[in-house]
Amino acid sequence: MERTKIGFVVGLRAEAALLRGFLVGVGGGTPEGAAAAAGRLVDEGANGLVSFGLSGGLRPGVVAGAVLVADAVIEDSRRYVCDSGLVEWLGGRTCGLIAAMRGVVVTAADKAALYERTQAEAVDLESGAVGRVAAARGVGFAVLRAVCDTAETNLPEAALVALDAGGGIGIFRVLGSVIRKPSQLPGLLGLARDAGLARRALAERVRGLT
Repeated sequence: MERTKIGFVVGLRAEAALLRGFLVGVGGGTPEGAAAAAGRLVDEGANGLVSFGLSGGLRPGVVAGAVLVADAVIEDSRRYVCDSGLVEWLGGRTCGLIAAMRGVVVTAADKAALYERTQAEAVDLESGAVGRVAAARGVGFAVLRAVCDTAETNLPEAALVALDAGGGIGIFRVLGSVIRKPSQLPGLLGLARDAGLARRALAERVRGLT
């Protein structure tokens, strides 16, 4: 598979900036946006799709910044198996399953319940949609993600309003949330630190792709 024909689907414009030289589609962090971005990439000539970006940890002990190259993604009752060639190109398998959800898994208790039900090591909103498009269009599929919030992390409310449909961070929405509930600031700062770890881990992995 040619490097120039592998398309990366991301949620954030900041994630797209890590992928200069690749085909990239920004989906805005929603399943619908990811599906649309994946479809556009295939239309542009991509013959492989990679779901790329941050994820939430589900398995206890998985640390922020852990790089995830999965065997498969589960979405409801469907399973999208990752292409072995793409997995090797991305640096090799590091985890088994990633769960695809349509909404953010906010609390540590909800993450524990999802892990118990699926045994998936992490969760995100986009990989299921990318896998679905890849299966429908007959192209390879893989996942390259890094853990941001761990299984033990409760997400602050401000994090849930941060992302806009264009893949940017709405700083005024975040500030408004913090002003209304200042007690979430330590959690938000911790999440920002962990997101930095995850992005640095992804950037390092991308530098090794040839």
